Amino acid sequence: MSRIFGAVRQNGYVVRDIQAAMKHWIEVMGVGPWYYMDRVKTDWFRHRGRDSAVEMSIALANSGDLQIELIQQRNDAPSLYREFLDAGHEGLQHMSYWSHDYQALYDKAIGLGYRIGHEGQIGGDKGRFAYFDTQAHPGTIVEISDISGTKGPFFEKVRLAALSWDGTRPIREVGGAKP
Repeated sequence: MSRIFGAVRQNGYVVRDIQAAMKHWIEVMGVGPWYYMDRVKTDWFRHRGRDSAVEMSIALANSGDLQIELIQQRNDAPSLYREFLDAGHEGLQHMSYWSHDYQALYDKAIGLGYRIGHEGQIGGDKGRFAYFDTQAHPGTIVEISDISGTKGPFFEKVRLAALSWDGTRPIREVGGAKP
């Protein structure tokens, strides 16, 4: 457990082909079901302090209490995802810490000298997230995510579905996504 951020709640993988990645996690790792969102709409998104029109697909599943996130960026807009791929990487990009008091955790990190790589908001005021520029080697970016809004109950739904998953309906579309 991090003495700064608490327990890791999610491992985030940046992939070039989200369909192939879900197939691997389902068939090889036995993890599912996956909640798939084809085009995630952010309320706003900034990369290194500048607005960026990132388009991405996201899939979420759980392995026990650990959420697995797959992200495929669908355009060339500036982001830490794009930087990761452009550097020749694919796979684990970040670890996420969740908070019901996002602003306090955000302020704590900034106060300790962490710098924002990119940040944004999904689903209203209580849907903020920030990725800190902490990558000493691939897979070590720190994300914090506000779960005090609609994300919290949705993440819990994903976790509970994994507990009793019998292999049926391995990909579940969210928001009209077509896998």
